[in-house]
Amino acid sequence: MAIVVKHEKRRQIILEKVLDVFIEEGFEDTTFQKIADHCGITRTTLYIYFKNKKEIFNYSIKLLLTKADNDIKAIRSDASLNSVEKITKVLLDIFTLLEGNRRLLSVILDYLLHVAGSLSPEQRINRRTLKLRHILASLVIEGVKSGELKSINIKTANEYLYSLIEAAIFRLVVLQKKTVGDLRKTAVFAVKQFAAG
Repeated sequence: MAIVVKHEKRRQIILEKVLDVFIEEGFEDTTFQKIADHCGITRTTLYIYFKNKKEIFNYSIKLLLTKADNDIKAIRSDASLNSVEKITKVLLDIFTLLEGNRRLLSVILDYLLHVAGSLSPEQRINRRTLKLRHILASLVIEGVKSGELKSINIKTANEYLYSLIEAAIFRLVVLQKKTVGDLRKTAVFAVKQFAAG
């Protein structure tokens, strides 16, 4: 049992450290050797935990998203917040996460554009953001059912909210802005427009 626990702990440590390598080197220039060196292990040892660079990258992104998911779950379950406050807080927290990971977003974009496979970048992004879209829709549905939000088209409202996140990513990655302060104000304003009476 101790070997399994030690194996998982070491795997977790590698995943926490590896994003730095991808950010510094970019996806294409990151090698197993560079990852191993950064983690203070041999390349052979790295192969015990992961079969290739793509797998490490995907797991490390999943780790980052899991942390974000936990933060969002805490917001959703906070009974002291009404629907408008919950949706606003989720959006603002996502903006903060994106701002803190601007360089990583560039690596992800590079990865999506260069990875070969049967899925287009849009399909890959949709797969990764399905949970987030579902959470946003659930918050809107809860708000409408509770009467805190107007009776609005859920799909349209969800697309509108998600487009704010896409705009933030565009500004941070493509336009290379350091913050999305203007979008924060827009998000607060937009969600207030959903509020009932």
